[in-house]
Amino acid sequence: MTSQHHSTPATDWWRDAVIYQVYPRSFADGNGDGMGDLAGIRSRLPYLRDLGVDAVWLSPFYASPQADAGYDVADYRTIDPMFGTLDDAEAVIREAHRLDLRIIVDLVPNHCSDQHEWFRRGLAEGPGSVLRERFHFRKGRGQNGEEPPNDWESLFGGPAWTRVPDGEWYLHLFAPEQPDFNWDHPAVQDEFRSILRFWLDLGVDGFRVDVAHGLVKAPGLPDMGRGEQLKLLGNQILPFFDQDGVHDIYRSWRTVLDEYDGDRIAVAEAWTPSADRTALYLRPDELHQAFNFHYLSTGWDAAALREAIDSSLDAMRPVSAPTTWVLSNHDVVRHTTRLGGSLARARAATLLMLALPGSAYLYQGDAPPYGFGDGGSWLPQPADWAALTVEAQTGDPASTLELYRTALGLRRTHPGLGAGDAVEWLDAPDGVLAFRRPGGLVCTVNTTEAPARLPTPGRPLLASRQLDTSAGDFTLPADTAVWWEE
Repeated sequence: MTSQHHSTPATDWWRDAVIYQVYPRSFADGNGDGMGDLAGIRSRLPYLRDLGVDAVWLSPFYASPQADAGYDVADYRTIDPMFGTLDDAEAVIREAHRLDLRIIVDLVPNHCSDQHEWFRRGLAEGPGSVLRERFHFRKGRGQNGEEPPNDWESLFGGPAWTRVPDGEWYLHLFAPEQPDFNWDHPAVQDEFRSILRFWLDLGVDGFRVDVAHGLVKAPGLPDMGRGEQLKLLGNQILPFFDQDGVHDIYRSWRTVLDEYDGDRIAVAEAWTPSADRTALYLRPDELHQAFNFHYLSTGWDAAALREAIDSSLDAMRPVSAPTTWVLSNHDVVRHTTRLGGSLARARAATLLMLALPGSAYLYQGDAPPYGFGDGGSWLPQPADWAALTVEAQTGDPASTLELYRTALGLRRTHPGLGAGDAVEWLDAPDGVLAFRRPGGLVCTVNTTEAPARLPTPGRPLLASRQLDTSAGDFTLPADTAVWWEE
């Protein structure tokens, strides 16, 4: 198999990259069947290049029964027919590289589908099967094994164990259709190194690692010992999340990644109790980036945002990793809704995020497209969204699409935006954030519901809404962000 990777020299591109997440079934339909697919994605790559992003992250497109939107993978080397073929995937990679875009694919190593060949064979062979050793099969508790092996709960609700007809139980931290792999087994480790090489040989630039914190379970699978509701993010110390053993796995993966040219990367979806714990995944011989869920979960409050920004930057600095910033993805409510339903606030939050040092992630539709395809859509779109199309917003300086285009264009050209690991906080009224970036850029953000008076810090470059800066002082409206050049 011949690598399709482009030959552009690598210069740590991921340290300040803007990475655009595509949810394949909902992005673009290339064959008119009402379902988004790889052909549709390929047709929209020029738009993404023109939008100003650096890389495209594709949510799972592997063969799957779709019990969990493709995060239940039956075959990691095969494309699900609803999305196309392996040739279509290679065509997306080639076209992206032709446009100087990079491709990151989702990798799901914590669990697979119950239709995965290993699991199906293990069930058929019964207790004692060597294939069952690649998962977490256990005898139950109670007089006749009728109780689950421990008290662990699924993140989707209910016990994290399902009993099979022969009486044994298997572990699934998510849906029953998603059995967890046993990462203590050498065959599992070998298989995923092989999967990495398969996609790297096809030319992908990296992997987003699903549930990166969950692969290793505490020895003996001990009880949690408490009945509180599980949360994805919190200060909980859990016997199945963020175990130190995961780091040996990622050191092994880093060796594989470093075998390839082009600066291939891995990005951890690691829900951890603190930014310091997240940083452990990003030591120089492990992964390259991790999603900043601590920032994503912070509300629209200046003091809380400043603390999240400082703690994130402080945690990444000792491991020389870039901080990432994200407001929306497929697992959380979009930030317009999450921050109160105000478009003005969402636009301000976007400019704040894009002004911070490091790498930023955008979720498809933060500038909503409407031209999905000619065959309707599996998820119907409201008629009044017609005003939000790319066609309708292109050329309108007040539109959200043009705000993104302008902001991303400035990130590519202005020396005060992009890479780095520090911000200099400036004096500002309560509820207002003001900081300077090396390179002569100042960002001011009003998180309050009232206007605030500030000294004009320079020449306005971009604002999330229209404002008057003609006087020496200016009024920063509520829920507004402005970029300034000193």
